[in-house]
Amino acid sequence: MSEPVAVRRDGAVLRLSLNRPERSNALGPDIVEALLSAVESAPAEGARLIVLDGVGKHFCAGFDLGDLDALSDGDLLLRLVRIETLLQAVFHAPVPTMAVVRGAAMGAGADLVAACRRRLVIDSGRFAFPGAGFGIALGTRRLAGRVGPDRALEIVASGRRLDQDEALALGLIDAVVAEEAVSDEIERYGATAARLETGILATVGELTREDGRARDMAALVASASRPGLKDRVVRYQDAVARARDARGRG
Repeated sequence: MSEPVAVRRDGAVLRLSLNRPERSNALGPDIVEALLSAVESAPAEGARLIVLDGVGKHFCAGFDLGDLDALSDGDLLLRLVRIETLLQAVFHAPVPTMAVVRGAAMGAGADLVAACRRRLVIDSGRFAFPGAGFGIALGTRRLAGRVGPDRALEIVASGRRLDQDEALALGLIDAVVAEEAVSDEIERYGATAARLETGILATVGELTREDGRARDMAALVASASRPGLKDRVVRYQDAVARARDARGRG
């Protein structure tokens, strides 16, 4: 099997490509741990910009529930904690981060986009934040920082999908660009980061974002540790399937 994250270095730019296209790059433990390790080690290895994208048609389908039947509530809780750990590492990375989104970025995949400093879409981007539908508080503060608290509450509570035009209007993404323009965008953003010495770049970065790490992790654990986590996920999946079937009959 191929590596869960394809790593490519181009000078001071580290490009991390989620590499499970057969699962729409859903965040299983292999991808999460590989991404986390690469993000945490990137500054010491000389990276001045981290770029995240996905192999295949979609950026990321969210939390990988392909083996849900074999998991306990405790297993699910641990996986969610590791995803939040990854999101915090991306959001608080001492070097800038950029998401380049093609196709769907759903659930924890959308949270991963929101955690990045710069966020681009190159083809039919769509987003959703459905975790509250099965009782999980994940990523909401970072989303609110992008789109505002009232709009974040509406998006999370409804679980609805946003197309790229609405995501752009709300500030969830910064730009919609052509495929051939991505390299120029990366070069331009990387050059901005390279202007500053690494230490001051990290300091300025921390001063321009709220540090809610402890509160966010506590809120996630409190929401996910209530008994019946797996049952809530199953009920949510069933409800989504029924809604999909109803639309198909309509």
